[in-house]
Amino acid sequence: MLDISRAGDVTVVTMNHGKVSALDLELCEAITSTFRDFTTGAVVLTGTGKVFSAGVDLWRVLDGGPPYVRAFLPALVSAFEAVFTCPVPVVAAVNGHAIAGGCVLAAACDHRFMTTAPAGIGVPELLVGVPFPSPALEIVEYAAGPQAARRAVLTGELYQPDKALAIGLVDELVDPEALVAQAISHATHLLSSVPADTFRLTKREWTSRVTRTRDLNEVTRLWETRATDGWMREYLTRTVRR
Repeated sequence: MLDISRAGDVTVVTMNHGKVSALDLELCEAITSTFRDFTTGAVVLTGTGKVFSAGVDLWRVLDGGPPYVRAFLPALVSAFEAVFTCPVPVVAAVNGHAIAGGCVLAAACDHRFMTTAPAGIGVPELLVGVPFPSPALEIVEYAAGPQAARRAVLTGELYQPDKALAIGLVDELVDPEALVAQAISHATHLLSSVPADTFRLTKREWTSRVTRTRDLNEVTRLWETRATDGWMREYLTRTVRR
């Protein structure tokens, strides 16, 4: 589910869950528990193959219906916040498609490298018919700025790497073969160039500016509706092979 390796003082966390590391209840819980344990060193977050993470496992939402939605959404928010508020440097190595929740996870990192190979990154949740919880929206805005975040969220566009770089959704593009190594190098640089306590406090001050609305009632209601009214199923039938 999560492969953990070490490169000096940097921990590399590789999402390796199913074919596309789709976010389900178990993966979200694993991300939360893993990132809440980091107190020293630095972290690189990446995926496997040509996919960083394809976002929420919508088939699982359809299969589980409203009871699954009510368990899943708080776990999703917790995973986003665990990465976002992790007190050590967190660098994303976006090795491929980073869609919806995958894009939010990348945005939650302190620095985002993305492959130069063809890959889509964006937040098409509105096209699925469901709203993101407010922490996800705030994290994307924190990473890319309000104008780029607004366009990304309201259009649902998936950006290729060069466009993602141009709008600020990622920070640098790197050849696929050098991606993880470059991310590790940058994480190591952050560790050596900034005192750990200074980095931790500065990051806490920045991330505390993000509004975290805990009331998920309206968001949950709409996810439950889309899981049962046919909209989500029709979207998946058109766009995704199971």
